[in-house]
Amino acid sequence: MLTRIFKIGRSLATRSPKEFAIFEADQDVEIEKIGDTLVLRPVVKRKLTGLAEAFAAFSPDFMGEGRAFHEQKDRDWSDFGEGVPPDEQ
Repeated sequence: MLTRIFKIGRSLATRSPKEFAIFEADQDVEIEKIGDTLVLRPVVKRKLTGLAEAFAAFSPDFMGEGRAFHEQKDRDWSDFGEGVPPDEQ
């Protein structure tokens, strides 16, 4: 199926056919570019229901002594971004 890209202000837009309607009007979506494909996903708003029960599963002495300190290693960032097209940086 073909559709057309058009411009609204400084943004690009497209209309999707009704049979592809998997989102509600005014719903937030996440967009991701994978190669030359655009993927749209509905944003799932997570709730904190059950969080107290999850924390209750830890014993009272969990991490009672704190976290171990690990020395940070120096990283070589000299080639960071090489080979990545400018529009994907």
